[in-house]
Amino acid sequence: MKQISKHLYQISLGSVNTFLIEDNGLTLVDTGFKSSRDKIFQAIRNGGKKPDDIKQVILTHSHPDHSGSVADIKRTLGVPVYAHPDDAILVEAGIGGRLPHQPSPGLANWLLFRLFIKNSPNETEMCRIDERIQDGDILPIAGGIQVIHTPGHSKGHVSLLLKADRVLIGGDICANMFGLDLSTVYEDRQLGVQSILKVAEQNFDKAVFGHGKPIICGANVKLKHKFSSLANT
Repeated sequence: MKQISKHLYQISLGSVNTFLIEDNGLTLVDTGFKSSRDKIFQAIRNGGKKPDDIKQVILTHSHPDHSGSVADIKRTLGVPVYAHPDDAILVEAGIGGRLPHQPSPGLANWLLFRLFIKNSPNETEMCRIDERIQDGDILPIAGGIQVIHTPGHSKGHVSLLLKADRVLIGGDICANMFGLDLSTVYEDRQLGVQSILKVAEQNFDKAVFGHGKPIICGANVKLKHKFSSLANT
């Protein structure tokens, strides 16, 4: 685990990241692909913490690389799962995402789409969602986590703002694998850009993403600078 801020840790599963929030127990954000449970739990143990201390799981969205192990983890720990209503429907039905995807411009995105997304199974193990979270909700964790509805990559995508830590968990609003860029696919790319610019108006210094490295300084300004030119194009 890599500590990002006072309360937040990033767990790298290779091609995708999950996150751990520590505050009177643990909150897991996203669960990686199917069969990621043991790898997540081992990373938590290696960080000196206990998987049994996980009190809830929050999903940023339904895609299989983020919700693939949620049913397994829920079954193991007996903890509630939170998601936005629009993607909760998919998770409960075992559907990964809404098709077709719009691949983003650029050679790297084209290759990632062709190699890893285009023909991958669009399914997950069905999992009941216990709490439906909405735009503007404040979760009483780590001094208050603000839920920001950020559709585009997925209709029910949410980002999470740890207000006390001034850090954004951005999910797949964008990526930072080969530098800050659009995510590889969107349901609605223009709506996705609007969501990036929406969160960029918030007060945070750091940002983490489902794919790639964290931004550790001036993250809101960097998001606005990078993506403002894409608005309405």
